[in-house]
Amino acid sequence: MARTVADLMVATLKASGVRRMYGVPGDSLNGLTDALRRDGGITWQHVRHEEAAAFAAAGEAAVTGELAVCAGSCGPGNLHLINGLFDADRSRVPVLAIAAQIPRDEIGSGYFQETHPQDLFRECSVYTELVSIPSQLPWVLQIAMRTALARSGVAVVVVPGEVFLADAPADAKPMTIRPVTPLIRPADAALDAAAAVLNAAERVTILAGAGCAGAHDRLLAIAGALQAPVVHAFRGKEFVEYDNPYDVGMTGLIGFSSGYRAMEHCDALLMLGTDFPYRQFYPEGVPVVQVDVRGEQIGRRVPVDVPLVGTVRDTVDALLPRLTAKTGSAHLDRMTAHYRRARSRLDSLAKSAADESPLHPQHVTAVIDRLAADDAVFTADVGTPCIWAARYLHMNGRRRLIGSFNHGSMANALPQAIGAQAEHPDRQVVSLSGDGGLAMLLGELITLHQMQLPVKVVVFNNGSLSFVELEMKAAGFVTFATDLDNPDFAAIAEAAGLFGARVDKAGDLEDALRAAFAHPGAALVDVRTARHELSLPPKLTFGQIKGFTLYATRTILSGRGSEIVELAKTNLRDLDAE
Repeated sequence: MARTVADLMVATLKASGVRRMYGVPGDSLNGLTDALRRDGGITWQHVRHEEAAAFAAAGEAAVTGELAVCAGSCGPGNLHLINGLFDADRSRVPVLAIAAQIPRDEIGSGYFQETHPQDLFRECSVYTELVSIPSQLPWVLQIAMRTALARSGVAVVVVPGEVFLADAPADAKPMTIRPVTPLIRPADAALDAAAAVLNAAERVTILAGAGCAGAHDRLLAIAGALQAPVVHAFRGKEFVEYDNPYDVGMTGLIGFSSGYRAMEHCDALLMLGTDFPYRQFYPEGVPVVQVDVRGEQIGRRVPVDVPLVGTVRDTVDALLPRLTAKTGSAHLDRMTAHYRRARSRLDSLAKSAADESPLHPQHVTAVIDRLAADDAVFTADVGTPCIWAARYLHMNGRRRLIGSFNHGSMANALPQAIGAQAEHPDRQVVSLSGDGGLAMLLGELITLHQMQLPVKVVVFNNGSLSFVELEMKAAGFVTFATDLDNPDFAAIAEAAGLFGARVDKAGDLEDALRAAFAHPGAALVDVRTARHELSLPPKLTFGQIKGFTLYATRTILSGRGSEIVELAKTNLRDLDAE
């Protein structure tokens, strides 16, 4: 029988399959961490910043689909969790956050380190509650865990430090709470309406997202029945593009021209498990059928003619018998041919001469893709690493790709890699880190050493916040406040006990990556990449063309004409590739 409230929490978490907890200890967490020590069944993953704890839990939950746990002490400790929890909640992965609180008697008095976590975390959670007395704990913990799993989001349990140490309720027993997989499909009338729209159309395009996880065979079946090209959103890349003869790439700001054209030229759009946010990339004046397990998500981006509430798997199973298989493939053939041309142009940009310096980031990512394991887990920092991951990493049904694709937070890649590697210690995990993102949570390199996690970190070191610079250029601003005076990241890695290598020329890249990937422990490869590499969207608006023109004019007038010369030199081959 559990002795304390903390013992009961640990026993319930362990019975429910939780294997580790990420966090930084503190006095208000002492009751919990001591219970973990005495039990010995759940590992305490000691990170260097609570933000990393939440990101790591999100990374673990992303690769398992099961509940992952992080914890923070009272006040500033748990407040540091908030950015990673926002990411987890928006990425729809089940995470439980245990937020310690100041003593109950002092709440409301402006006590040392006082905050109100149950209010602070409400916007980034599907459930949050304060445990005021020990008898609340069993029920609140169970509700939090079930809610996080059922709604694929964050649940926060706030516990004053002395409650952890209180006697557990006499009749309380550890509960086992596990994920369930319900059958969720639309009503027959809605399915009939969707079939009528899709059967009447001649040129159907499918936009597929992360909701297609576990439904790859259904996606191919409905694409074949409709002879529809399949465009994917970024979060859907790992679940959609592999072994898919209907794939035409991504659309959106970092997508392919073929993905954009496939949506532009359709006369009906079928959205499967995606909440793709960019309205300017949707077709106009065509009927839309949208499938989402969360009904409140439907119609948020584009007017939807037929909403279908259900999982992609169950909805497609029910919809397919209602469809009349199309025999004409002109739309599909035209768009897949467009995709082959777009793919060829992108691949031509991923080549570098041996003495080229700095390196083109396309080349760096293509070499990573070629050398990485068939079941590698990739994480990508927000910014330009996301662009190159989207365009040059190839998914195969076994590889995984994790990032802050909805929340868009810097510094996500390394801590998410920590969570993925902790869950899969023998699997290759590769973090595609930006120099700005890595520096923001640089202390987590020490976590890799302390926890003996063999994460491979590749730093795209261009000495700038280059995605911010790209946004400035597109808006017509002279780039400002984006310089990064970086250290030698490889030397820092070596000082932290990791393998470190620095690459300044393209000819040295493959050897450095092979050595890092073969190293039995954590490794970092610091690659000097081109600062002014452009990554143009599949559709340039008049505003963006005007913005680039203004940027060039203003930059020359400000006495920085050499920057325009460097921009042209870096991207001349883009013009050749077209």
